[in-house]
Amino acid sequence: MAAIRRSCPPPQFFSTLPWYSPPPPLISDPILSTISTAIKSSNEKPLKRLLPSLKPHHINELININPLKLSPLSLFNFFTWVSSQSGVRLTLHCYCNMGHFLDAHNLFCELACIFRVIVSRKGKDSAVSVFGVVLETKSAFHSSNFVYGALMSAYLELGFISDCIQCFRLIKKHGISLPLKPCARLFAHLLKTKSAETALGFYKEFLDYGFPPNVIDFNILMNKFCRDGKIRDAQMVFCELGKRRLKPTIVSFNTLIKGYCKVGELQEGFRLKGVMEDENVSPDIFTFSALINGLCKVGGLEDANGLFKEMCETGLAPNDVIYTSLISGHCRHGKVITGLGLYGQLLKKGFEPDLFMYNTLVYSLCKDGDLRQARKLVDEMSLRGLKPDRITYTTLIDGSCKEGDIEMAMDIKHKMVREGISLDDVTYTALVSGLCRQGLVLDAEKTLREMMRAGFKPDNITYTMVIDRFCKAGDVKMGFNLLKEMQNNGLVPGVVTYNVLMNGLCKQGQIKNANMLLDAMLNLGVPPDDITYNILLEGRSKHGNPKEFAELQTEKGLVNDYGSYTSLINEISRSSKDYEKR
Repeated sequence: MAAIRRSCPPPQFFSTLPWYSPPPPLISDPILSTISTAIKSSNEKPLKRLLPSLKPHHINELININPLKLSPLSLFNFFTWVSSQSGVRLTLHCYCNMGHFLDAHNLFCELACIFRVIVSRKGKDSAVSVFGVVLETKSAFHSSNFVYGALMSAYLELGFISDCIQCFRLIKKHGISLPLKPCARLFAHLLKTKSAETALGFYKEFLDYGFPPNVIDFNILMNKFCRDGKIRDAQMVFCELGKRRLKPTIVSFNTLIKGYCKVGELQEGFRLKGVMEDENVSPDIFTFSALINGLCKVGGLEDANGLFKEMCETGLAPNDVIYTSLISGHCRHGKVITGLGLYGQLLKKGFEPDLFMYNTLVYSLCKDGDLRQARKLVDEMSLRGLKPDRITYTTLIDGSCKEGDIEMAMDIKHKMVREGISLDDVTYTALVSGLCRQGLVLDAEKTLREMMRAGFKPDNITYTMVIDRFCKAGDVKMGFNLLKEMQNNGLVPGVVTYNVLMNGLCKQGQIKNANMLLDAMLNLGVPPDDITYNILLEGRSKHGNPKEFAELQTEKGLVNDYGSYTSLINEISRSSKDYEKR
């Protein structure tokens, strides 16, 4: 019986049937086959059994071949799991392969995680070796430049800035398209942490490799140079805008104008204002503010007032910053009445004065001796909800002391304590000075001790004020005790301190001790001055031997002045009377 021959349908015929599923591909490596099947079925037991036999090349083959077409996330989760198992150590090639795989499947967050792990393990100065493996493993996938950007970002995030820069230069060297976002983040970091010169240098490197120039970046660089007082470098950056075919904005002009005003080059600031107007860039409130503030600082008050008028005529309303500059400028140059008038204008415009403005006005009023108006302003400040600070109270204390109103100064001090505002060394020094000026030497010493208990170290001037007052009160011994205390506290008394003590000794007729003090000064390397010798002349003319005048007058550094002549005339007159009596 003849065999019946039947034609078999082609293999592609079965693939069209809904019930058909193709047989799994044949995998030559049983370990790779078991891993793939276990991942596909989410069965962890076979994986754990295989861990001792698992080698890096199995992981690389799984990623590169992926015979069962596992989903990218499944493969990534397996990679994460196996990398956390003890006894399994994946190589750098494994991680880089996984990075390219994730990039090819647009899993960018997971890719960033992979490179953070790589960088954290490899650490500083690893960019060259890591980058080399990234290049070596890219052939299996059509990965993008996001891989290299992720590597830059990982180094940047973990603080390895030099490696991040190295990555950028390797990208440039191998002709890879520039990852813009990581480069922008690197530039922003350099602006914050490095010098303006360093940031500009790298920015030019980025631009030369295709990074799109941005006027905002140039403005930030200019501002950084201006803050550092490097106005010539800022001007160079400004000129770079034109070379890059970028048009300066109002911010560009204002940044440079403010920089010139900061260093006192107002002429350049006004020149730039003219350039702005020529290029149809209208000066705004910030332009006028920078120029007015610059004029006020150098005392050009008439020009500042003229510019203020020009600004108002152009329709720009002055803000509180401009008022503060004008008020501060007028007060600083002794025109406190004009400052108060501007303060009144500011209130009428509805602006709220700040603490700096009040402190400026209070200081100027105290300097002029108008304590009543100063106290009135402080009260007004409190009514507006502003709490006086240490500067406010210290200014009032200093002003009260200079006007001889110690009672008011002490009242303000107690008020500071009640309000929980701690006194600083400036406050204590003002009090000591005021108490000494009024001859209240014991209170001055008490305040000095309080100052030291509060943790502040009195300086030479503060000690000398108290020593002077004790000497004038006849207690030279206490003056010398304070001198010794100064030296024990690490201070080096100067000629003024010794002159105060010498004057005290001479007033009491202790010429021998005064001479010994002069020798001590010379031994300690403190050169006497004219005042030192004049004090000794005065003392010897009253209590010493007239024959010592010639010897003293030949001492190095002595210059005859009115005081020495007065001493000599007094002695000659006294000697003449004694001769006539004889």
